[in-house]
Amino acid sequence: MAYVAVSGGEEAIEASIQLLDYYRSGTEKDVDLEVIENKFGLLVDKVMSEAGLYARSYAALALKQCEGSTEEAVFLLRAYRSTLKRSHYTKTVDTGEMRVMRRISAAFKDIPGGQLLGATYDYTHRLIHFERESEDASELHQMFQKILNEQTPEQLRTYSRVSNMLKEEGLLDIYKEDNTPPFDVTENLLEFPASRSARLQTMTRADTGFLSGLAYSVLRGFGQVHPTVGELRSGYVALEIPYPGKAEESIYLGEILLTEVETFNSASDKEQLKLASGYGAVFGRNENKAIAMAVIDRELEQGGDYPPQDQEFVLMHGDCLEMNGFISHLKLPHYVTFQSKLDAVRKTRRKQEHGESGTV
Repeated sequence: MAYVAVSGGEEAIEASIQLLDYYRSGTEKDVDLEVIENKFGLLVDKVMSEAGLYARSYAALALKQCEGSTEEAVFLLRAYRSTLKRSHYTKTVDTGEMRVMRRISAAFKDIPGGQLLGATYDYTHRLIHFERESEDASELHQMFQKILNEQTPEQLRTYSRVSNMLKEEGLLDIYKEDNTPPFDVTENLLEFPASRSARLQTMTRADTGFLSGLAYSVLRGFGQVHPTVGELRSGYVALEIPYPGKAEESIYLGEILLTEVETFNSASDKEQLKLASGYGAVFGRNENKAIAMAVIDRELEQGGDYPPQDQEFVLMHGDCLEMNGFISHLKLPHYVTFQSKLDAVRKTRRKQEHGESGTV
């Protein structure tokens, strides 16, 4: 559970909350929610992913309310999510039908359909553009709206998976379709050993920095070492629910933006007859998290002695809400427990002093 509590008089608490509004005020200019949602898209995506709720406008509102703190915004969004009624389960999404906006492979130069670079900061010069202090936002918006309107359906087509090539060659395992209902970590207590569906759900809501740090440790030798990104794709997938009374028909709800990654690893056996794969998928554009998730997915599947291969270590410590809540609780009063520590130290010191002087 996450620790959330305050201690002090009622007047002090009310004054503290009022002071938060003071810090949030800052200037007479207000920050429009539409601005946060559309101009801080990567931040909004990060909050939605860790909160487990795809709601861009609410994520923007949460960020505005808590001065841009991702931890607090995730807390607010998760708390709101817990009040929502779950009316339907969508049909299983086939990400192979994703309306792709970006698609690359680090494993192959030439892939079916070609590489689609899309929007990325990977090739930008890390220089601050000071001229953007006074850029004309409306002119920029109109220019790109015109470009989008001129796109043809062929430019928004779907792409087959890179991994299909390896499966056809027998270099990746092909698994039968498993229609077992996934383990829902939001409604059930996580138990170990956890199923793969539970692991993937937990990781997609995990703290981005935590997962990235674990994946980095794998690359440095605390794991199977250096997987290859077989395919990274970002784009929109359609959500549908079964039509009541007509299972063969469905109702289209809309589409959401996802980032999906498949990584390829050397197999664990010495014969090296096949490759192994890892998988990651997150809300929005959050490529590093999706890659880190795929790396850790394979480590957990493999198992071993390193922290990234330990289910309990990874799944119980990566939740940003639990993590930050527990660390934050250290700010709360610990008067009694600290006094007991002081008493123990003082008692030990007295014993040592008496022993050195030869007295009992």
